[in-house]
Amino acid sequence: MISNYQGFTLLEFLVSLVIISVGLLGLLTCINVAMERNLGNMYRSEAVSIADDRMMQKKSRSFASLSTTSANPDMILVNRATRGIFNNYSVQEIINQSTTNSKEIVINVSWKKKGKRFTHSISSIVSTF
Repeated sequence: MISNYQGFTLLEFLVSLVIISVGLLGLLTCINVAMERNLGNMYRSEAVSIADDRMMQKKSRSFASLSTTSANPDMILVNRATRGIFNNYSVQEIINQSTTNSKEIVINVSWKKKGKRFTHSISSIVSTF
């Protein structure tokens, strides 16, 4: 007697269901990693924006009003929202006298993400010329 059933057996269906489930779990993991990286890039972009704003404020002042900083400059806390999530950024501004006619401005912005500390630093030189 020849069996002429066309279709899947229950065992074949369950095996294909397991294979599809494993593939979808891998896809969900990829999506989760991509979203995590995107959030990290948004935090870094916000830090760059904060550093740029602080640098523009310093550079807009007169040369004489830029006083050099002590050995341990103060940290300024800035709270910004990224995707509706507030994150604290620590800003450190350092001004060093390079020569008699120039000063170096260094802005360090640091933040925490999942217990790790990240830092973005920019510097510029202003002079009397």
